Formats: sequence, structure tokens, C-alpha cells
Amino acid sequence: MTTRVGIFGYGNLGRGIECAVNAAADMELVAVFTRRDPKALKIATAGVTVASVNDVASYKDKIDVMILCGGSATDLPKQTPELAKLFNVIDSFDTHAKIPEHFKNVDENAKANSHIALISAGWDPGMFSLNRLYANCVLPNGKDYTFWGKGVSQGHSDAIRRIKGVKDARQYTCPVQAALDAVRSGSNPELTTRQKHTRLCYVVLEDGADAAYVENEIKTMPNYFADYDTTVNFISQEELNKNHAGIPHGGFVIRSGATGVNNEHKHIIEYSLKLDSNPEFTASVIVAYTRAIARLHKEGVNGCKTVFDIAPAYLSPLSGEELRKNML
Repeated sequence: MTTRVGIFGYGNLGRGIECAVNAAADMELVAVFTRRDPKALKIATAGVTVASVNDVASYKDKIDVMILCGGSATDLPKQTPELAKLFNVIDSFDTHAKIPEHFKNVDENAKANSHIALISAGWDPGMFSLNRLYANCVLPNGKDYTFWGKGVSQGHSDAIRRIKGVKDARQYTCPVQAALDAVRSGSNPELTTRQKHTRLCYVVLEDGADAAYVENEIKTMPNYFADYDTTVNFISQEELNKNHAGIPHGGFVIRSGATGVNNEHKHIIEYSLKLDSNPEFTASVIVAYTRAIARLHKEGVNGCKTVFDIAPAYLSPLSGEELRKNML
């Protein structure tokens, strides 16, 4: 079956979704919805409608799954529950502490309208979440560790850009190698926030800006940098554009556990990602789960789901027979 897809929002993630949908033989991109002037927005796919978000309701019967590409802070908490009234929906909501609340809000509207929704698809939450769950089930006597990076944090970069005197900035989250080595040794260390990650900042100053002021504002910023060892490098716009234009990311999920009568046998489960493009990889995960929820909707399933609820076979375009033959 061909799944008719809509993209709600066309930033970095929306562009990644467009690429992933076009690469899937069993999907068709129907429309892109934007808060900008639709006439001014150029997308990569010829012949696909670009429409205003205000006109989304008129596509109710033309789209099988709406993929939401807004931000987790203010967009998705409102958009996902509302659009679940009209469509089957999927998002990448990544504010971990608020996932239970978001799930409840989306679930109510999806069930009331016989739709299926999937929230928090991506790599963390998403692929990392699955690997934490699998590892906990396999090694119940153990300890979890998650490391992020080296990669660009778009939220932290934006926080730096809001400081007076900053013209542009990129911030990298970097795992501390000594902490990684300690975890991989099986010693189950107790690690503080500062011991696990460092922050590496590249900053372009406005003409005449006070570098000392900017550096202090970064290093003392609560919730972002104050709890980390932070390095600030001041560079030119040309250097930033040349060396830091991409959005790479990645990380590691590690479970260190033990089995045996006296826990004498040690085991390490590790899952790692190294991504050239954070939004494009996130998009690829979302599109695989889009296929899954389209299939489940055909089976009459409704309500809100997470990656924990979806059997792996639903993600693949291959048949069960093909999967058993080639991948089992």
C-alpha cells in the first residue's frame, strides 16, 4: 500500500522528512504545510502542494499520516493533540520529563477520533530508548549510561546566540573519554554531570562586543553550561561557516550488568550512533515509524503509541517471509 504523507513545518527536520519520504517506494508526499507565505517557500519535490497551516483541515481525507516537524518547547504540545483530531500523526517530541503529559493529551484526542498517533520518534527519545529497554530486560542486574556527542546542540547554540554581543555560534556536546572508558570497563562508576560531558563553543562576536562578558555569560548560564566544563573559542564568521556549518551528532547507550550465582560474570551492551546530519537521521527514524502506524491504522488500532509499542516488523517494507529469510 502507498501511504500518503503530509509534512507540518519545513525547517531542518521537515527537509529531512521530505528526503526520507521520497526515498521510500511505498510513500507519497501530498503536501507541505508552513506558517510562512506558501508562495515564497520552495521545496525540493516538484509538483507537491505547499499550503498554509491554516488550511490543514481541508486535507483531512487526503493524507494518511501527518508528520509534525515543530519544536518540542511550544509547537508540539499544542499541535500534536490538535492535529490528532484530524489525522493519524507522528512527532519527535523530545522533552523527556514531559513525555507522560504529552502522551496523555495526544492519546485522548486520537482515541476520540479513531486515529493513531506516535510521539517521541527519533534517536533520543526513540532508538536510544529502545536500546535502554532491551538492555534492561536482558540484564536486570545492571546500570544504564547515556552519552551524547560529539555533536551540535541546536538548543544550546541558540541560547548562546541570544547573548548580547553574539553574532553567531555553534555549541558541541562532547562525551568525556575517561568516563566512557570507566563505563566500558564494567566498574559501574558513579558519574556527575560534569564528569560525563563537556561543552565546546565556537562564537562569532558582533563588532565591538566584550569577549570577556560573553564568555562569562556562557559559562555561568544555568541549565545550559553552569554544570559543565565549558570551553569558549572566538572565531570569524568565515571560519564558522567553513568548519561548523553541519549538524552532526550521535552518542552511546551502555548497559553494564552481571549474571551468575555471585554476579561473577560481567557483560556490557553498547549501542552507538555517529551521525553526519542529526535532522536527516531523525527524519529517517520518523518515516520508518510512519510506515508502522499507517499499517496499524489499517488494522483498526487507535490511540497514542511510543516506540515501545511497535513491533519491529511494522517498520520494514519487507514482508514477514522476507524478514524471516534474510534478517532473522
